[in-house]
Amino acid sequence: MPKDLGTYAPNTWCPGCGDFAILNAIKTVLNLLQEEGTPLEKVVLVSGIGCHAKIVDYLNVNSFYSIHGRVTPVAEAIKIARPDLKVIGFAGDGDAYGEGLEHLIFAAKRNVDITMIIHNNRVYGLTTGQYTPTSPLGFKGRSTPFGTVELPINPLELMLSSGATFIARGFSHGLELLKKIFKEAIMHKGFSLVEVLQVCVTFYNMYAYYDQRVYELKEHKPEDYGSALRKIREWDYNLDSSIPLGVFYKKEMPTFEGNFLNPKAEVIDRQVKIKEILKEAV
Repeated sequence: MPKDLGTYAPNTWCPGCGDFAILNAIKTVLNLLQEEGTPLEKVVLVSGIGCHAKIVDYLNVNSFYSIHGRVTPVAEAIKIARPDLKVIGFAGDGDAYGEGLEHLIFAAKRNVDITMIIHNNRVYGLTTGQYTPTSPLGFKGRSTPFGTVELPINPLELMLSSGATFIARGFSHGLELLKKIFKEAIMHKGFSLVEVLQVCVTFYNMYAYYDQRVYELKEHKPEDYGSALRKIREWDYNLDSSIPLGVFYKKEMPTFEGNFLNPKAEVIDRQVKIKEILKEAV
């Protein structure tokens, strides 16, 4: 029987929240990884600040709460210190694409072997409805009662241009696809970003909008950069176009921690010298 992975913490998400789908999907995937030889002791979850962050309260797995916008650097640090671990970061769209965007760009550039799962509800739900970097033009919220006057960013296009080696999108109404994407992202050797269109039913209920527009990528070659870019640009987070789901891009590249910890003589000598300097300083 698979482990439940649940905890004693009462779940405080709103009924109908898309976070439940992400929680159920990651539970299934963690059990699958354990069955296939990756013990849960080798998995670390990192979260930030926001409704998404509560997911680590509900999973009986090693975890670390970071501050707002800092999920990515904490996940990077854990991976570099312990390259044997599977490190999975959970962040919201405001958390990752707003305050934490520069960290996300450099993690993609470095190709650090971590998986970032972005809960993109296109609204600051925990603080009751302000707009985020992916909210559409004209979004009416607590901070913009007459509507926003700026266009949203396309974070997947930004990640592609920054060097991410795995980019995908799922939807909280598509649990089976979500499980498949999560597992592939976690097993990918390199920086993986999975954006989940995770609906906030309380402050920005987009289920009907997405249900009419999403479709799963079928005849698509994720190793083709140009094709990935075209598919990523198909929906710009603002227009009423179709919304593709699935793996957009996948490429094998050397990882940052692999290069950083390369056991060459000069690297080993440098590490020994650093240790000696630290000892003298103490």
